[in-house]
Amino acid sequence: FSHSVLRLFKTLHRTRQQVFKNDARALEAARIKINEEFKSNKNETSPKKIEELMKVGSDVELLLRTSVIQGIHTDHNTLQLVPRKDLLIENVPYCDVPTQKQ
Repeated sequence: FSHSVLRLFKTLHRTRQQVFKNDARALEAARIKINEEFKSNKNETSPKKIEELMKVGSDVELLLRTSVIQGIHTDHNTLQLVPRKDLLIENVPYCDVPTQKQ
C-alpha cells in the first residue's frame, strides 16, 4: 500500500502544480489541504479504509485534472478563463437528425 499511497501523494501535487499554475494562493491552499489529508490518515491500518481513501484521492485528482479551469479577473465584472491544453478536446459536430441504423 505505502508505495501506491506515495505515488498518489506525488500525483496530486503534480496535478495541483499544473491546475493552479501562476496562482500562488490556490497553489498554497491546495498544498496545505493535500498534506493535511494525508497526515490525518497516516496511521490508518485498515486495508479497506486505505483503499477507500485512495479512491477518494484518485477521484479528487481526476476532478482537478479534468474539470478545474483557472479564471483571471480582468476587471470587476469580467473573468478570463485560462484552459489548459489537456482540457481542450476536439469538438464533435452536433447533428440534429440522428442517422438511421442500417
